[in-house]
Amino acid sequence: MKYYLIAGEASGDLHASNLMKAIKTKDSDAQFRFWGGDLMQKVGGTQVIHYQKLAFMGFWEVFKNLFTLSQYIKKCKQDIASYQPDVLILIDYSGFNLRIAPFAKELKIPVHFYIAPKVWAWNEKRVEKLKKYVDKLYVIFPFEKEFFEKKHKYPVHYVGNPLQDVIAGRKPIREKDFRQEYLLGEKPIIALLPGSRSQEIKHILPLMVALSKEFSNYQFVVAGAPNRDKDFYKRYLNNTSVCFVPNKTYDLLSLSYAALVTSGTATLETALFKIPQVVCYKSSAISYFIAKTLVKDLKYISLVNLVMDAPIVTELIQYDFNKKQVTQELHKILEDANRTRIFEDYLSLEEKLGGKGASENVADLIIEETQRNSRRNS
Repeated sequence: MKYYLIAGEASGDLHASNLMKAIKTKDSDAQFRFWGGDLMQKVGGTQVIHYQKLAFMGFWEVFKNLFTLSQYIKKCKQDIASYQPDVLILIDYSGFNLRIAPFAKELKIPVHFYIAPKVWAWNEKRVEKLKKYVDKLYVIFPFEKEFFEKKHKYPVHYVGNPLQDVIAGRKPIREKDFRQEYLLGEKPIIALLPGSRSQEIKHILPLMVALSKEFSNYQFVVAGAPNRDKDFYKRYLNNTSVCFVPNKTYDLLSLSYAALVTSGTATLETALFKIPQVVCYKSSAISYFIAKTLVKDLKYISLVNLVMDAPIVTELIQYDFNKKQVTQELHKILEDANRTRIFEDYLSLEEKLGGKGASENVADLIIEETQRNSRRNS
């Protein structure tokens, strides 16, 4: 069967690549065409556009690039119409993907959405669009199933969280070799995860790096995003003792003592590695103002706290993300008494997320439904 996938970010590339692997084990004739990244490319198939060209962060940044995005949307529609896949699989990246779904439905191409748009956070009216244009929706957080099914009467599939599979399946590394390769020395590591988009790195990384002087007994290490090379980070690291590790975030987290993490998927990844963290977020003033206007009244922004519905990790957002407060909170998570509580909370988080097997679950459901459609139409 012919599968067309669209992933617009690094996390989407990761989950889409694992889904593609799972599909290949179940459908030996699978053909892939996709918008995505290097990980999807390694699985095989035809890449149309790399997700890096689609990576715009924040409302203002998206607004400035509306023409570019509209051109990509047009190109995507034309490509789907030409390819005529058996199924369209949308992975997260809702701003783009929800513009593609109606077009695919017009062509009578089944639409499956993996990793639901965060309609529980803002723009809840998009639920009606999902119900109208998405044939199957796969959610990865327990609270999402309740939100869609109880509040909106929209049946969805809770498939588990794919990060559990990714982390459980990774190969262990030797700490000594890793430290030698990246010249990390012997000090305990504080990982800096400033995100993957250039705008968020610009707003967040300088302050993270500046803290290294306050915590000289620790080695600060920046986790380089897969779509950024070292030269991009040099401007932030010059004349500091901060080290840089490219595209090895999981290896770095596995050896870290604590972390400063930009809000997003990385907060959950850090928690699943059992690393105490402070969650950080800052955007441009315009984007933050628009977000405050549009986003619903959520108690938390980090996935860890949202899943647990409790302040498991500290969140420092926009104006609270300052040197004084980050320093205070980092000191707290370095203290043994606080770390014990954090570890216990992380174990509870794992239990709440459920077991492994998300990619296989989604692959089974997609293939089963697509084969059923094929028989129905034959």
